[in-house]
Amino acid sequence: MHPSERLKGLDVFVCVADAGSFTAAAERLHLTASAVGKSIARLEDRLGRRLFHRTTRRMSLTDAGTAFHKTCIEVMANLEEAEVSLRAEDAEPSGRVRIDLPAAFGRLQALPIVLAFAQAHPLTRPHVSFSDRFIDPVDEGVDVIVRIGGPDIWPITLGHRLLGNERHVFCAAPTYLAAHGVPATRRDLDMHRGIGYGRADGSVSPWRFAGERAGEVDYGTIPTQLVVGDGEGQVTAAVAGCGITQLPTWLIRGHLEDGSLVEVLPHLATEGLALTLAWIKSREALPKVSALLEALTHGLTLRIR
Repeated sequence: MHPSERLKGLDVFVCVADAGSFTAAAERLHLTASAVGKSIARLEDRLGRRLFHRTTRRMSLTDAGTAFHKTCIEVMANLEEAEVSLRAEDAEPSGRVRIDLPAAFGRLQALPIVLAFAQAHPLTRPHVSFSDRFIDPVDEGVDVIVRIGGPDIWPITLGHRLLGNERHVFCAAPTYLAAHGVPATRRDLDMHRGIGYGRADGSVSPWRFAGERAGEVDYGTIPTQLVVGDGEGQVTAAVAGCGITQLPTWLIRGHLEDGSLVEVLPHLATEGLALTLAWIKSREALPKVSALLEALTHGLTLRIR
């Protein structure tokens, strides 16, 4: 079957599913109810599945019809996006664009880039949300997502780009180091107070140490006097002089620059999770999306380390 044949009847099917009857759909499509009924019959015959439950009083989708309806909506939306992108190839980025960012990294590092993007492209209307869970942009209608960590294999509906890896360092406040000394070796950490990261299940994340070979990472523990379930909370505790902690440089860059935190044991610093930019492939040609991808790629590559 030629690919174009597969599109026949999809608009009629979607209209019937949305309208709830052949008669209502026929009025919307300016067709006869008989023509609509025949179109649905041909589609069901081609698919070999019943798409609707029919009674004298009502019509409803079958399980197969519900699944097919969802797919048809996605296909038709993709076609609309493609048409819009062709018409707007040389147009100024405009319209609503949805972005989902990691909570802490998003607020501190990605949001300033989005704000600058919005000022540079005043016809756009960015809609920004924050979450640390992995979401399916197609299901949730999000154009672009930024994630620290994520799946090893991304869905085929998404484009994705690795922007770099975090760098995890050990750090403490100058007041703490003045009172307790500066550790010189991994073993020295056993004599210090640690600020650990607590997971939701009550466990404490292990510490990461650079191994003897390049790129190798060892995991271990040190005595923790305080456990905090939030990265920004760990920063607050470290600045207050509560102990030594391990954090990504993007989270503490300002504190390292102003001296409120000091890196220790630099030879034990490691790479952390990957920073990935992902987007719905079918929308990447839209000016508003392509311009945002360019801005985030350039800006976040500079900010991750």
